[in-house]
Amino acid sequence: MYNTDKHSLLKAELKTLKKNTLRYNEYYNMQSTFDNLYKQSQNNSVFKNLFNLITKDENILVAYRNIKRNNGSKTAGTNRRTIEYWEQKPISEFLSYIRKRLNNYQPQTIRRVEIPKSNGKTRPLGIPCIEDRIIQQCIKQVLEPICEAKFHPNSYGFRPNRSTEHAVAYLMKKVNLDKNYFMVDIDIEGFFDHVNHAKLLKQIWTMGIRDKKVISIIGSMLKAKVEGLGVQSEGVPQGGILSPLLSNIVLNELDWWISNQWETYESHHKFSQNFAKYNHLRNKSKLKEIYIVRYADDFKITCKSRTVAEKIFIATQQWLKERLSLDISQEKSSITDVRKSHSEFLGFKIKACQKGQKLVVKSHMTDKAIINVKNTIKEQIKYIQKHPNALSIYTLNRLIAGLHNYYEIATEVSKDFSKIDYSLSYSMKKRLGSIKTNNGLKTNEYQKKYVNYRGKPLCALGVAIYPISFIRTKSPKLCNQKVTNYSADGRKSLHATLGYIDKTMLHYLATNPVLNRSIEYNDNRLSLYSAQKGLCAISGLELNETMEAHHIIPLSQGGTDRYDNLILVTNETHKLIHVVNPFVIQILLSILKPNAKMLNKVNKLRKIIGNDLIMND
Repeated sequence: MYNTDKHSLLKAELKTLKKNTLRYNEYYNMQSTFDNLYKQSQNNSVFKNLFNLITKDENILVAYRNIKRNNGSKTAGTNRRTIEYWEQKPISEFLSYIRKRLNNYQPQTIRRVEIPKSNGKTRPLGIPCIEDRIIQQCIKQVLEPICEAKFHPNSYGFRPNRSTEHAVAYLMKKVNLDKNYFMVDIDIEGFFDHVNHAKLLKQIWTMGIRDKKVISIIGSMLKAKVEGLGVQSEGVPQGGILSPLLSNIVLNELDWWISNQWETYESHHKFSQNFAKYNHLRNKSKLKEIYIVRYADDFKITCKSRTVAEKIFIATQQWLKERLSLDISQEKSSITDVRKSHSEFLGFKIKACQKGQKLVVKSHMTDKAIINVKNTIKEQIKYIQKHPNALSIYTLNRLIAGLHNYYEIATEVSKDFSKIDYSLSYSMKKRLGSIKTNNGLKTNEYQKKYVNYRGKPLCALGVAIYPISFIRTKSPKLCNQKVTNYSADGRKSLHATLGYIDKTMLHYLATNPVLNRSIEYNDNRLSLYSAQKGLCAISGLELNETMEAHHIIPLSQGGTDRYDNLILVTNETHKLIHVVNPFVIQILLSILKPNAKMLNKVNKLRKIIGNDLIMND
């Protein structure tokens, strides 16, 4: 339909993960297990029995849920299966299959897809089969808390509760407050394709992950056969669930190597605060003040002088080659004085400009990002011209809002989007002219996000299209380093947005699946319990162990175990929906004492399944 800008898509996906991951862990009572791994890792414990946790029923079911909610679950691997293949399988069959595969793991062939890049080239994407993705997710869930305790605080890519906004905010702080004007940009040549397998496995071992069976499985994953290419001797497949975590493990060593030269340098002297330590180092040592900020394989090292920048450029190049067997691209690597020219990072270009008596960051979208955004919106406009319907216009609006959300942290973003709007104005009027309307519905998002827009909105098919040029800059926020998914204190701010659920009942549902039902049915019971806040969808009474899931459209009439076809109700309410015996109906009515609203809900469901309506005496 359209090509989505990769950074805005990533930000939206990470927000979704942040919202859901904690809830999924709680559904299956795995949170305390992950917390314990995190705490032990902070204490430098060694982990030799992780395989049992990975193959635990609850962990496998959490993995299923995370994969099911991922957009990629509908993408088939080489065996042509998607998550839908497993949704209707009995839960016991699914769990047995995953455990057997893990006990004697041999990865299936990875499907290779070439993704178009903005420069006309393509980026190879390796798509494992759905079963291997679930297995990788099982492993990721157990390894992530261990790794999170070891990762450097200035690493922001592919980590929970971290984003590009945090990385850009940190870089701006280094310029605005710390006056680090020299940026060392090093581009690792084909990073994902050239990761050394043996070195990576040693790094995993060094982190304390010393379960030989788990390391053997990861080794097998790394050497999985790729469609058309065969077995790979190096690299991690882009598209694998475990790949982002593995890539962070590889470069975490770089983060700490840079950091330990200044920021986290272990001094023999004791200082009550960091600024006292740094003042001492500036005055009494030959150490040079450098900092690293990294997002996946994109990273910058900030310095106060060109001399230091040149030295760390050469040292980092040598370190990457000698330590990680990685080469850099000389054409794409450079040293930039941001007082004189722009430095690019994650789709933004920054420059230190005079403002009053000091230099502050002025930031724009990169030229490449502007072209990508323009082409992305244009592709969706072309799609609307061929498929003029409410869904395609809704997609355009979501696309514009998503791009605004990503780039709004640039100080000059309004000028950038005004240029984009101007360059697209003719195309929009020409391609949408036949479906243009004088007025259009303004969604709740429109009224909230674009309430101060004073121009006349372009409307198509009775829907107002979000104004491309209307965007206001937002100051990027630094990452709160205390926030983590893996400690009670670290979750406090995250839990505030999740709402209350009875964890005891969730645990009961997770550990007492309906064995003759599908994995989809059992998984959705947990979702529904949370969404309904533990209350019956009809009566509003508190649900207990006797609760039942009602199929709105019966299976016999083509209904499914999908989330939107199920509701949780009390046992008595469920009987009232299905029962036809007048005497039993009267008994149930005397027990439930339904009001008119409740009885109306029951009758709507009875009508769908073909039962007579219950008259209210």
